[in-house]
Amino acid sequence: MADNNATLTIGDNSYALPVMKGSEGPDVLDIRKLYSASDHFTFDPGFTSTASCESAITFIDGDEGILLHRGYSIEELSEKSSFMEVSYLLLNGELPSKAQLGDFSQTISRHTMLHEQLATFYRGFRRDAHPMAIMCGVVGALSAFYHDSTDISDPTHRMISSHRLIAKMPTIAAMAYKYSMGQPFLYPDNSLSYTGNFLRMTFGVPAEPYFVNPVIERAMDRIFILHADHEQNASTSTVRLAGSSGANPFACIAAGIACLWGPAHGGANEAALNMLREIGTPDKIPHYIERAKDKNDPFRLMGFGHRVYKNYDPRATVMQKTVREVLTELKVSDPIFDVALQLEEMALNDPYFIEKKLFPNVDFYSGIILSAIGFPTEMFTVLFALSRTVGWVAQWNEMISDPGQKIGRPRQLYTGPQARPYTSFDAR
Repeated sequence: MADNNATLTIGDNSYALPVMKGSEGPDVLDIRKLYSASDHFTFDPGFTSTASCESAITFIDGDEGILLHRGYSIEELSEKSSFMEVSYLLLNGELPSKAQLGDFSQTISRHTMLHEQLATFYRGFRRDAHPMAIMCGVVGALSAFYHDSTDISDPTHRMISSHRLIAKMPTIAAMAYKYSMGQPFLYPDNSLSYTGNFLRMTFGVPAEPYFVNPVIERAMDRIFILHADHEQNASTSTVRLAGSSGANPFACIAAGIACLWGPAHGGANEAALNMLREIGTPDKIPHYIERAKDKNDPFRLMGFGHRVYKNYDPRATVMQKTVREVLTELKVSDPIFDVALQLEEMALNDPYFIEKKLFPNVDFYSGIILSAIGFPTEMFTVLFALSRTVGWVAQWNEMISDPGQKIGRPRQLYTGPQARPYTSFDAR
């Protein structure tokens, strides 16, 4: 709500800009009428100082290392709630009662299967296709199979589509993995939890029963929670921008997946794991730390620091504990895990990294956990998309329900040629 004004002076003219206050975070200058009043745009590449929407879902204070979903801290949610509870919270605004959680979980489980024709759709891809390419195509194609719930003006349709996307994403991701491995697809087992079902569809085979390891199931559930939503990041903003045109929800989520595929966004944990492999053995860590401190050396420590968090990434605190639980449970023997644990310890105690606030972030730990469980690195971003789908649909629903939302139309600072006469082909 705006309760006072700021004054912007341009030349001899002054303009009143309403100051809007949120429940948390900095105040916002309302510039919606600036262009019509002053004939000026603002210039903000990357929208790093611009609020593109009003949202009540997620709040981040990067300076203090705070991440809240509907007011609840990410630390408490990841320790005390399941991914299904957090999904309900993001969609509905409140944590569910026991009865509400039961109904919600049952609804999701009833939507986990894919249309049988989509199995043949997978076979149109090469076996070595990147699973994110498969996911983009399959999710986009869902609108051709489930067009009975694409009326975005109908709240019931929107909720059915939201449930379908959340439910089917683990099946789509598991099938992408199975297809690349040349193994048969497994149908969902609705007697299992959301996360347990995904693990079985991914690593199980028809020839023998699959038993869900509760330690691994809980670790994956935490990873899903920690990646469920992260405010107005690039992929979420892409979903909102696509949705602002009235596109169907499946197309909007496919757009978000495509954006997430970029290495600057969803590929950070893969980059961190590749860095650990480059270091190779613990005895080489001091050498690489010195290289990281050298501004003239192209080597960078991946998985340390964060664009948003200028303090410790609150999600990393949870992952720090989880990585040790997983490595202990699986009794893995791989030098890169020794490298990871020793690199973490050295960086946390090195004055240079403390001064620069280059603490391990969630990507540093999640890549280690996923690798230990058995996921190939090309699946890491797929798992990110699976987790983030609930955040995307929550944000999409909020945007569609906002009476003030408009189709996205960013402005620009034009620096090309001014109007000039056309030169005929023969005269050029």
